[in-house]
Amino acid sequence: MKAFGDVFLNFLLPAILIAAVFWAIMKFVLPREIRTIYKREFKGYFSSPIAYVLFIVFLSLSNGLAFFFFGILEGREASLTFPYFQWMPLYLALIVPAVGMRIWSEEQRQGTMELMLTMPVTPWHAIVGKYLAAAAVIFLMLVVSFPIVWTINYLGNPDNGVVFTGFIAIFLVALCYLAVTSVMSALSRSQLVAFLVSFALCIIIYLAGFPQVANLLMDLDGPGLLAWPFLKLFHSVGVMPHFTELARGVLGLRNIVFFASFVLFCLFATSIVIRLRRA
Repeated sequence: MKAFGDVFLNFLLPAILIAAVFWAIMKFVLPREIRTIYKREFKGYFSSPIAYVLFIVFLSLSNGLAFFFFGILEGREASLTFPYFQWMPLYLALIVPAVGMRIWSEEQRQGTMELMLTMPVTPWHAIVGKYLAAAAVIFLMLVVSFPIVWTINYLGNPDNGVVFTGFIAIFLVALCYLAVTSVMSALSRSQLVAFLVSFALCIIIYLAGFPQVANLLMDLDGPGLLAWPFLKLFHSVGVMPHFTELARGVLGLRNIVFFASFVLFCLFATSIVIRLRRA
């Protein structure tokens, strides 16, 4: 019972509070047009099997691999840092594009994109509404993974503050992946193409932040210096350094600004693509 109480106070209760704040913002702050788009899109995920299949795949990859392959039950300390958090950005590079590939591709395939944009809805209303709906689905995926939090609380006495910030870090990485997928979905009528290109780009921004890239930048000399600006840009979009700091419980403003800027830039790029298609 103590383990369940710790999970409720340190994981489920904060998740409920975040959901309540999100509901309040949707209800009283955001325009009615965004709420309308959000409700339609969110219901659309669960009106087909795709959301349920993705939930199962996500839990199988994250919790299943942590339990059966990475030895979370055999560890000597109650921590999720190595067996769980370290691999989550890689799993999300597969799962998030599968969630977001339909955001705009489905509208284009069915020919309803032009109809929707001729209604009293601005492109930004549609972009934000669709993005928030997909983000809410990903948030639910993370919430239903609470059994692994209960397990480490049952086995030991983890720092649940660090555990919670780890989940915040995971969610922020997922939001970046989702923003990239939004751009690719707006560019393609095919959900499969949007998924594959988004998956490749998510892998790139996952790998870009690794120390090996920074070491390569420092070792460049001679003609190799010509590639320095491109490698520097490549390294700057990497999510892993920011994710790692947050997952360790370091809530630095620099990391929050990075994730917010990344998402806003991609949503702005989505708006440009949609306006060009609308013209």
